Amino acid sequence: MLRARLTVDRARPVGPVSRRLFGAFVEHMGRGVYGGIHEPGHPQADEDGFRRDVIDLVREMGVTTVRYPGGNFVSGFRWEDGVGPREQRPVRLNLAWHSTETNEVGLHEFAAWLERVGAELMLAVNLGTRGTLEALDLLEYANVPSGTTLADQRVRNGRTRPFDVRMWCLGNEMDGPWQLGQRSAEDYGKLAARTAKAMRQLDPHLELVACGSSGAGMPTFGDWERTVLTHAYDDVDYISCHAYYEEKDGDLGSFLASATAMDRFIETVVATADHVKAVRKSPRTIDISFDEWNVWYLSKVPAGLAKRIDDWPLAPRISEEPYTVADGVVVGSLLMSLLRHADRVTSASMAQLVNVIAPIAAEPRGPAWRKSTFFPFATTARLARGVSLRVDVDCPGYDSAEYGEVPVVDAAATADDDGAALFLVNRSRTEEAEVTVDLAPLGVAAVGEALTLSDQDPYAANTTDRQDRVRLRPSPRAEVTGRTLRVTLSPVSWTAVALH
Repeated sequence: MLRARLTVDRARPVGPVSRRLFGAFVEHMGRGVYGGIHEPGHPQADEDGFRRDVIDLVREMGVTTVRYPGGNFVSGFRWEDGVGPREQRPVRLNLAWHSTETNEVGLHEFAAWLERVGAELMLAVNLGTRGTLEALDLLEYANVPSGTTLADQRVRNGRTRPFDVRMWCLGNEMDGPWQLGQRSAEDYGKLAARTAKAMRQLDPHLELVACGSSGAGMPTFGDWERTVLTHAYDDVDYISCHAYYEEKDGDLGSFLASATAMDRFIETVVATADHVKAVRKSPRTIDISFDEWNVWYLSKVPAGLAKRIDDWPLAPRISEEPYTVADGVVVGSLLMSLLRHADRVTSASMAQLVNVIAPIAAEPRGPAWRKSTFFPFATTARLARGVSLRVDVDCPGYDSAEYGEVPVVDAAATADDDGAALFLVNRSRTEEAEVTVDLAPLGVAAVGEALTLSDQDPYAANTTDRQDRVRLRPSPRAEVTGRTLRVTLSPVSWTAVALH
């Protein structure tokens, strides 16, 4: 058995755990909206066509914020299409995902759905094919109480109260060649700064997110962030990070170490933002909105979704990943990376929420159920409270093809006035790991609960026919002797321990 010793102390905080770390993302992509959260005629549909079974699962996940409506979709989106009488809304081509957009679900409907699930709206504006004026129009429509043409239009459309959206994304992945309206860092940075300044003239208290590079593997990465922030540093509050991870060529060892890449990604963006801060001699600090992250098998997505010019399907199945135990373990470890950087990552969105690369599956006129990635998210959202704590891990390492030597055991911890929580991953594919922790510096003495995601088959997954093949199970091997906690971790597992 492998051995690991953790050192964790309340006197070594990282930073407060923002509830916005447990956000999600809904894009008009595939069956994420139509056939996902919205399916009129389904036995579980409410009066507005939203599936109650999906709403219940989103509540159970503990989702706090939802980024909407994209994603790539937003760069071709005209927000006006999604307001007003449904029967009068135009049908458009969704160029991002080569499908048909009916605009049956727009701002009003999505905001009403968020009220049902108890989450905050994080709204993206189109800076791909549109610009500052259209962003101002949307802000006026959404947030001004009344007395202007656009605010009164919202009232006539059935929403007397403003939507009062606080957090806004200034476009999406603007360095990506796949993005409608792709721009250089110089052009985007100037546009983001102009748009931010204009939006703050209407409402100075908005929280604004500038687009970071589309990913750490982009040739633009690093210099993009520096250039954009050189223009927009004084006008925005966040720079975004996007990252997706997958097992490649059967290399499970590297895949299980994906959080190592996320750690490095975050630390590089923080260093870049702080460099701009130093150069500008600014008293402000830019935080990170990690508003797209997940396991996504992008290598299996066809190189181009474009088909015939007369073939624009409605809500096609796109990237409906089955998600295995190993995928769930990696998602749990990515959440741990976010917690380890809670001082600077103060908003995050798991991408996406239903059907499309999602923790929730919803079949047409059929059941909705939890995939493996649902469990670590829901449990971390429930247990991670108060402040994140620094954790030192003393354990063996192993050599991964992609990241070099990485520790076998990964860990994160949080604490509040009521207790503490530990989050643990065993990356070994064959061996158990015994973890010991001195509880005295945490001021806790008993295990409240211990839950584990694992299986003898790391590629086990839930399906329509067997929806509970993969689930959390109580961990019988978590016990306190004196002031020492001992937890035995199964191979390829994620474990959460609540301490009182």
